[in-house]
Amino acid sequence: MTRRVMDKVGPALGLLAVVGGLVVLLVLIGRAVIDSWGVVDWQFLTSFPSRNAEKAGILSAWVGSGWVLAVTGMLAVPLGIATGIYLEEYARDNWLTKFLEINIANLAGVPSVVYGILGLGLFVRALAMGRSVLAGGATLALLVLPMVILAARESLRAVPASVREASYALGATRWQTTWNQVLPAAGPGILTGVILAMSRAVGETAPLVMIGALTYVAFLPTNPLDSFTVLPIQIFNWVSRPQKAFLANAAGGVVVLLGLTLLMNSVAIVLRQRFHKHLRW
Repeated sequence: MTRRVMDKVGPALGLLAVVGGLVVLLVLIGRAVIDSWGVVDWQFLTSFPSRNAEKAGILSAWVGSGWVLAVTGMLAVPLGIATGIYLEEYARDNWLTKFLEINIANLAGVPSVVYGILGLGLFVRALAMGRSVLAGGATLALLVLPMVILAARESLRAVPASVREASYALGATRWQTTWNQVLPAAGPGILTGVILAMSRAVGETAPLVMIGALTYVAFLPTNPLDSFTVLPIQIFNWVSRPQKAFLANAAGGVVVLLGLTLLMNSVAIVLRQRFHKHLRW
């Protein structure tokens, strides 16, 4: 009797948790859309920040986010995929490999502000990068690197062993097998993990605040050594203003950031579904 009751109560509690989370999320999104109604337009997207709320925009913020995201991707994606390939395809099963696996998994759960402190000490001060796009991108690369590594390993692990065995049987080397057979088969999963990691990076605020990213930028960065701001920091700046008119701008920034994040997640889902149709196992 007790087992039957639990079989019914367990799914009901799970469904209640999902519905509750979705309701809260929809309420927050709805509130942001209502508060930003009439704010998000072409002028808002193409104007620099201003002390006048009616003239303020997010041009420097979303361009800065693009710069930081590009640097983050160039640093984290190749290194993360290469690390995943090594650990999954080449590393021996010994204490060192297990030690690395445990630490990578633990690093994926470290609070983002810790990476900000690390970026401040390493990139801003020790390497003298200053409060630049390069320092911000390198800090966020450290943040998402464990996620990229884990996504790469899980995707490689999902490739059937028969694919490798067939390649070896035809005389291919381990690298030829990995590069020509395993990696293309694992590509959809790796790509999905990379996009999800980048979507997390675009919404991070604490690490960039820690390294000293600017809150007011009336220019566009032209190289990785320029100062910058990003959408989350611009939103934080507007929310902290005493004038109520800036709250509508902050809500508009939230809507744009949510739209960007949802777009990246949607692209990940579409790519995963499209590539999975071509798999034969």
